[in-house]
Amino acid sequence: MASYAATFDIAPPQKFDRVHIAIRIAILIILSIPASAVYLGIPVVAAIQISQRGAERYLSEASENMTKWLRTLVAFFAYLSLLTDRFPTEEPKDTLHFDVATSGSPTVGSTLMRIILAIPSAIVLGLLGIVAGILVLYAAIMILIQETYPQGVYDFLRGVMRWEARLLAYVASLVDEYPPFALDTGSEGAAPAPPSAG
Repeated sequence: MASYAATFDIAPPQKFDRVHIAIRIAILIILSIPASAVYLGIPVVAAIQISQRGAERYLSEASENMTKWLRTLVAFFAYLSLLTDRFPTEEPKDTLHFDVATSGSPTVGSTLMRIILAIPSAIVLGLLGIVAGILVLYAAIMILIQETYPQGVYDFLRGVMRWEARLLAYVASLVDEYPPFALDTGSEGAAPAPPSAG
């Protein structure tokens, strides 16, 4: 897979904690529909920041503002998707790799237009999300039985999360390039080492 300006990777723990499975599944069910509002809210927040600061300043301060918040959001989604056992109250950089090489010169109009432009990718992600939801339930059962689940399932869930992370960077106008329509499931970047079990 060719490199993309927004990179995401995460390493699985050696063993998952069984205790939080029910909590995560309940949160995932409750937040599944409101979470889609994130794709509408991020471009609006980005447009407000661009109108107040200008495009250059918005992009130059992205690592301390928008990218930081997106990293926390992606860490929360990764936690709910059973990709990690670390709740995102900790520093997300310790849990996963999510970096954005900013590009372009966004305007308020182009940022808000990305709500519409993101629809094709969001539709595909919605369909992949149905499969991912079934696999999360399967993974939860496997974790309850043996504290881990198959690497192929993990790779698929990581690929879906990578697509979501790239789309979030795009709708936030941090990158100009549209996210590729590809489920890239391999390792990418330098994911932090998983925490030791215990």
